[in-house]
Amino acid sequence: MSIFTPTNQIRLTNVAVVRMKRAGKRFEIACYKNKVVGWRSGVEKDLDEVLQTHSVFVNVSKGQVAKKEDLISAFGTDDQTEICKQILTKGEVQVSDKERHTQLEQMFRDIATIVADKCVNPETKRPYTVILIERAMKDIHYSVNTNKSTKQQALEVIKQLKEKMKIERAHMRLRFILPVNEGKKLKEKLKPLIKVIESEDYNQQLEIVCLIDPGCFREIDDLIQKETKGKGSLEVLNLKDVEEGDEKFE
Repeated sequence: MSIFTPTNQIRLTNVAVVRMKRAGKRFEIACYKNKVVGWRSGVEKDLDEVLQTHSVFVNVSKGQVAKKEDLISAFGTDDQTEICKQILTKGEVQVSDKERHTQLEQMFRDIATIVADKCVNPETKRPYTVILIERAMKDIHYSVNTNKSTKQQALEVIKQLKEKMKIERAHMRLRFILPVNEGKKLKEKLKPLIKVIESEDYNQQLEIVCLIDPGCFREIDDLIQKETKGKGSLEVLNLKDVEEGDEKFE
């Protein structure tokens, strides 16, 4: 899809149109494809990476720019950048049926890939295949939301799959090195956040190797830095504690 704006004849290609109806009129903005979801999820923060132009249109494909008085009537301002932000956040992304189907299929596959990469069977510690996760997602009738990032939806899928199958986030293996004086007291505070303590070593410092849920990492890191006033250290030994091989179809 390519368009020309009548005022400056800038050729816009690879356009994703976001539309909003306000005060009985239609307003549209021209964005780069695949950037709208990034903006809405907070991944993309540079507006110029999302908008092809800061102009507000009544019809992007025909290059018809919205009138100043219509903008003021609908949005209470004629600041086009601010209006673009409103439409970008709350408007409806316009895609063809074929594009939407392709986008949903790709996002479904991406979500399954993230889940397979992050999770294991808690009994065998082996990862699941992407195909098996896709099948499980279909079994729970998971519906992809194009306005949410694949990472956000992967976390939702994990919660839903836990009700139907044996699955959990693969544990991270960490090493803490803590000052002895603060270490014993801090260990008690860390215990609720630790899944398994694999080893402890008391010498001049307290060294602990353990497994944790990845979702607790930031809380553990903050706690260690705060309680030891920066004297303690935290090292990631393995991002995922898994056994080799995949879970097979039964």
